Amino acid sequence: MSKNLSILSAKVKESLSQSIEELKQFCRIPSISAQNNSIGEAVQFLQEKITSIGGSVRVLDEVTGGFPVLYVHFEPGEKGNSNKTLLFYNHYDVQPPEPLHEWESDPFDVTERDGKLFARGIADNKGDLMARLTAIELLQKQDGGLPCHIKFLLEGEEEIGSPNLPYYLEKYSDLFKADACIWEHADRDEKNRVNLMAGVKGMAYFELTVETADMDLHSKTGPLAENAAWRLTHALASMKNSKHEILVKGFYDHILPPTEIELNYVKKMPFDEESFRENYGLKHPLITNYSGQDPREAYILNPTMTICGIQSGYYGDGSKTVLPKKALAKLDCRLVPGQDPEHIHQVISDHLHKHGFSDVSVKLLSGVKAYRSDLSDPFVSLMVRTAEVVYKCDVVLSPNNAGTGPMTDFGHNLKLPIVSTGVGWAQSKLHAPNESIRITDYEEGILHIAHVLNEFGK
Repeated sequence: MSKNLSILSAKVKESLSQSIEELKQFCRIPSISAQNNSIGEAVQFLQEKITSIGGSVRVLDEVTGGFPVLYVHFEPGEKGNSNKTLLFYNHYDVQPPEPLHEWESDPFDVTERDGKLFARGIADNKGDLMARLTAIELLQKQDGGLPCHIKFLLEGEEEIGSPNLPYYLEKYSDLFKADACIWEHADRDEKNRVNLMAGVKGMAYFELTVETADMDLHSKTGPLAENAAWRLTHALASMKNSKHEILVKGFYDHILPPTEIELNYVKKMPFDEESFRENYGLKHPLITNYSGQDPREAYILNPTMTICGIQSGYYGDGSKTVLPKKALAKLDCRLVPGQDPEHIHQVISDHLHKHGFSDVSVKLLSGVKAYRSDLSDPFVSLMVRTAEVVYKCDVVLSPNNAGTGPMTDFGHNLKLPIVSTGVGWAQSKLHAPNESIRITDYEEGILHIAHVLNEFGK
């Protein structure tokens, strides 16, 4: 570690307790977008924090029924590079905490146990956001001040699908213009390797419904009346076989094949099947066993079709002999570059009609396209290089996250390289009870962002 980085590391240690205290204050605000809970309080907290460390905040709140987007700007110091701008994307909303009985402590009162901090939103995404603001606060005090222009886009609707983000990015693209972007979060894996991601999968999320009668019937009518639950499960089964092959004609249309550099990065990614199975408690073999495909390629490069939930008839205690009149399923398709949610909607509708299920309605609830940065961009290399220096461990770069986020809106409107990094760990339990980060990861995350900013500004 260089002398300058050692000095910076010492400053991070000195500021750590104060930063954690402010993180605790932030996490106490139950800013649940799905419930329109405490959004204004979270915005006020961020405004006060950002202005206190020399930043300016502009609240963009012109979409009726939406939650504010915050434009944040920090000017470079007297020795900073005024020709370089780094943008951060984060969100201040969190998931609901339910089921509450599975939490070992109050989800909105940060609890420290065994070197970890537990609270709803602490990993997704408040810990990352506060680590970044802490890094900026430290750099403000260094000789020469901040090394470049720094911007943030902070939104309060990420956990409900970012429905209004495209509007703000299109209207204010000049405001958010930058040379590169650091995305909201990432984590260490089960082997403690640091993960960086340069893209995301897209998603098309559907609701499928079918009604077969005006009322629930006695199950004795089973020899005569169509059962909505059976009809929907047959419709779903027609789209994917027992080998997990998606059978919808046109589903794979327009997919862009991975580039050679993307494929090389995927092949270099570590994957331990035994650890993966143990981590999630899997009861069956990996489904890639059917195709013989490399699990790493399938995880990063393949689109998916997943039944997220099914509802029909009676599922309470005891027995009730009922033939359901209606059945509903939630279905998500993770998409890769080239796929379009509207096209997936159309081909699924066409498939059901062709196979005799035209009475099954298919509603597209939300859709977002996939995005991958150009892995040959110097900013991608900078992120990997600085992570290796700070974390002193293996750093794994993936062409994209297997999950989804609104990254494509940034790539389309702002046309810049994007890389995810963050303070999470393999057991952060995003969206689940007992969400957590480790204090050591938080400390190193602050240092990494500070180091990135200094290197980026050169």
